[in-house]
Amino acid sequence: MARFELLGTAIIPGKGTELRLLQRNDEFSIRIAGTSGELMNTRLHGSEDALATLACERIADHPAPKVLIGGLGMGFTLAAALQSLGDTAEITVAELVPEVEQWNLGPLGSAAGYPLKDSRARVHIGDVVQLIKDSPAGYDAILLDIDNGPEGLTRKENDWLYTPAGIAAAQEALRPEGILAYWSAGQDPTFTERLKRAGLSAEAVTVRAHRPGKGAKHVIWLAW
Repeated sequence: MARFELLGTAIIPGKGTELRLLQRNDEFSIRIAGTSGELMNTRLHGSEDALATLACERIADHPAPKVLIGGLGMGFTLAAALQSLGDTAEITVAELVPEVEQWNLGPLGSAAGYPLKDSRARVHIGDVVQLIKDSPAGYDAILLDIDNGPEGLTRKENDWLYTPAGIAAAQEALRPEGILAYWSAGQDPTFTERLKRAGLSAEAVTVRAHRPGKGAKHVIWLAW
């Protein structure tokens, strides 16, 4: 079997942790240096697709829908959102690590069909938190694929998004009849209750990492 080859590295701002992009044939992997596991793999993106499709189907009939995605990753959530919405949609992806955008513009982009080349998409290099705070009633949907979910893995700063204050800020950034969607590697009943205490209707949907019936079980929270 072919071995993974290192294509690039990047430092997570404010953390110092190194991300590594690797390729083996047509398979790409993003990992944290010094660990044995991986953050993302192009063969396992079913739950990233579901994050977009489950949320965007709720706003597909909104006029000129605006969507904010927290985390570019390997581009699969962006690609699914673009596929789910019409020509008038505008999708902003907030990505903290500049190199991740460059990876998606390069060979990695082929896995998701180069969604960054779509005229409806734009990338904001910076923290999604700032865009949320600066955009009252700015979005029809906010999709957050940040870290591992409510329990952060790579940046403790990401935890704020899952606090009552972070949820309230995200609510304020939504337009009427907008929706929040959160990706997580696993269940967290306390987060469901936190969303409900914020006055939101909330649903935790279990999805598969690979495809229906295959791969690890991940969770998408929808809140409206």
